[in-house]
Amino acid sequence: MLPPVSTSGGEVTVQSAALRAFLAGDLSVLDAADAAGLTPAALLDLADRVRAADAAGPPVPTPEISVVVPVFNEEGNLGPLIERLTPVLAAIGTYEIVFIDDCSTDRSRELVLEARAVDPCVKLVALARNFGHQGALSAGLDHALGRSVVLMDADLQDPPELLTELAAKWREGFDVVYAVREKRKEGPLLRACFFVFYRLLQRISEIDLPLDSGDFCLMDRKVVDALRALPEANRFLRGLRGWVGFRQVGVHYERDARLSGETKYTVRSRLRFAVDGLLSFSNVPLRLASLGGFLATMAAVVYLGVAVVAKVHGGSVPQGWTSIIFVQLIVGGIQLIMMGVSGEYLARTYQETKRRPGYVLGATHGARHVDEARRG
Repeated sequence: MLPPVSTSGGEVTVQSAALRAFLAGDLSVLDAADAAGLTPAALLDLADRVRAADAAGPPVPTPEISVVVPVFNEEGNLGPLIERLTPVLAAIGTYEIVFIDDCSTDRSRELVLEARAVDPCVKLVALARNFGHQGALSAGLDHALGRSVVLMDADLQDPPELLTELAAKWREGFDVVYAVREKRKEGPLLRACFFVFYRLLQRISEIDLPLDSGDFCLMDRKVVDALRALPEANRFLRGLRGWVGFRQVGVHYERDARLSGETKYTVRSRLRFAVDGLLSFSNVPLRLASLGGFLATMAAVVYLGVAVVAKVHGGSVPQGWTSIIFVQLIVGGIQLIMMGVSGEYLARTYQETKRRPGYVLGATHGARHVDEARRG
């Protein structure tokens, strides 16, 4: 649409016609400027504004709810997920489903594109390589345009039907509605590890983190914008969600087993994720290392005192290498632990100073970056 250039309707019509004739190549800049009653410079400036407006296209409508789904080799789950998710979202309001393909090696990307051919509300963001679950979620937050944004996995352990209850709580005035897992279908050892981890994290964390809540949640737009504004590269989103604050509430549900395929979280990746969570929101590990060093020093002083007292009173100090080696191993172990914990914090500081992005885009299909959509 032509930007207004005059308060007179007649002049705007004449100028518009002259400008369109110039843009179509029917008039030279001098002839078009003369017909429009403008200087050549003013006409060229107006032409640049029209070209920019035409390139931006119509404004992107804001959906009521955006669902961000990270995907890595989930071809067996995508069809049932879309089939269950679409009617739930249609009942809530206008929607979009933003799939983040984390460089899958199966047909996951093709299945999303096939679904998009049927439903344009299905969108795809393909990453240039595998950036991990948290990187994919960050990419999703950057491309979710809705007034509310849901984070959920593609394996159907997070039931799509729960979104109705999450949206209802959001409309009641809550800014964050997180899902709390009451039961899990994993093995007893894995359930025990999750139980210990979440309680340890809550115990040592400097903020209030709800127990047994994962990334599955609904967030208001202002919460999403607050998360996007955080500059850190090493992201533990469920912790950052608690850190930003706002009005939050939990909804309990029974977590299902995976519908198809195997979990992409290996033991190593789970341990790394747990360490990231523990170190991102607490200085307690550093304090424990210092406490361990203090206790080791006190034990050495006590041992020395016992030896001196035994010598003064005519006793004999136990001879042999066993006690000496024991003390050395204890002290050496504590020192190594202290160095390791300090190294973990230092490594994270080093990663943050490099200022690398959390992900690199490979391609987008229907999805627009939030900042680009706002400018348009």
